[in-house]
Amino acid sequence: MKASELRAKDGAGLSKELQDLLKAQFSVRMQIATQQLTNTSQIRKTRRDIARVRTVMAQAAKSGGTKA
Repeated sequence: MKASELRAKDGAGLSKELQDLLKAQFSVRMQIATQQLTNTSQIRKTRRDIARVRTVMAQAAKSGGTKA
């Protein structure tokens, strides 16, 4: 997911995306705990996507936009 794609979304879309990513992160963590995760790069990718969404939300809030 690219930051430019996220900037095109509104506040509700960003919130939904963040919730989906947090659920995905929980799922990955459970797969780690049960030793079912084979692709460990998913952990890093999910964490970075969450950070990307939160960054775009913070930038929108700081600029006074309606995206956050």
